[in-house]
Amino acid sequence: MDHTERHDASKSHRTAGPTFSQWLLALFFIGAGIMHFIFPQAYISIMPPWLGWHAMLVLISGIAECAGGVGMLWAPARRYAGWGLMALCVAVLPANVQMLIDAVAQNKAGWVILLLVLRLPLQLLLMQWIWRAAELSSKLAEAHKR
Repeated sequence: MDHTERHDASKSHRTAGPTFSQWLLALFFIGAGIMHFIFPQAYISIMPPWLGWHAMLVLISGIAECAGGVGMLWAPARRYAGWGLMALCVAVLPANVQMLIDAVAQNKAGWVILLLVLRLPLQLLLMQWIWRAAELSSKLAEAHKR
């Protein structure tokens, strides 16, 4: 297979329907986003005190999760959705840290604290999944070739 055929094959892969991984990631984020609207107080309660507009930020993050999930299903939007979801993972990190801080302050069970500690590096694995599912590495490679 020559360079042109490889390029065409990779291009057709991106324009094809979503993969199982992309569907799963989309459902994960759409479901998580919907939960922001069903149980907003649960999300508001984990917001760091130094952030303002807790309710508005929960609403915005819920919309962003749903939009990113839907974007993963549409090939022309997938790259943008991937970058947006990666940014969202970074943006919610303070809330994940705040959950851990609150659990320690409230003397929660050791296993609860352990799960919250493990959640932090799992955010990196989630970002890696987004990176692969959104095909961001192939987009960067294409841009570098130009």
